[in-house]
Amino acid sequence: MASPKRVLVVEDERDLSELLAYNLRRAAYDVSVCCSGRQALETISAKPFDLILLDIMLPELSGTEIASRIRSNPATASVPIIMLTAKSEEVDQLVGLTVGADDYITKPFSIKVLLARVEAVLRRAQHADVGGRVLSMSDTVLNLDTHEASVRGDPVKLTLTEFRLLAALIQAAGRVLPRSALMSRAMGPGVTVTERTIDVHITSIRRKLGDQGAIIKTVRGVGYRATTDLEAEGAGSDSGDATA
Repeated sequence: MASPKRVLVVEDERDLSELLAYNLRRAAYDVSVCCSGRQALETISAKPFDLILLDIMLPELSGTEIASRIRSNPATASVPIIMLTAKSEEVDQLVGLTVGADDYITKPFSIKVLLARVEAVLRRAQHADVGGRVLSMSDTVLNLDTHEASVRGDPVKLTLTEFRLLAALIQAAGRVLPRSALMSRAMGPGVTVTERTIDVHITSIRRKLGDQGAIIKTVRGVGYRATTDLEAEGAGSDSGDATA
């Protein structure tokens, strides 16, 4: 029998953290709880987790700072993060995604919705092998078994969502994928995000790939495609994606 998935809840509101822990445990997850940013970082460094539920507004260190540190540490860079926030403004959601969150849930939320989102993110992490073992385009290589990306042999740190977006584009082999299709492939069915969210992820992928970011082309008004023709359009020419 498989071991239960380990979930870390980082939330300073005691009533909410206890409610989350109770319902996650009822759903058969192994749950740990932290109430401050520094405690969360200490806990993450001492024990591996399969997913982190991370509030943005925390004492000592903000959730965005914690997410940034998690992503900058090779040992934790691939751990899925779901942001919990009372901030519903789009700019706040995009900040969370930019620093490496795989999904976000705005307060107040139903426990049923939260559990569904947790399950969806964990399922995406478990089934990152979206068809085949290795994908490549130009000098960019994705290993679907180890969930690793590289450019000319140098590792590239991608979040789970970024990895799945890039895998979907490379697998499409030059075909245009509308933003709606990319949302479904990267975030899972039934998860609602704005088109701007996909644009932010694409911009982040291009930046991390360096000159190889040019393999991702914008098809104005439709979506994106990946191609080996690096001369046709540089990544920099799409700098307006995030405001599209």
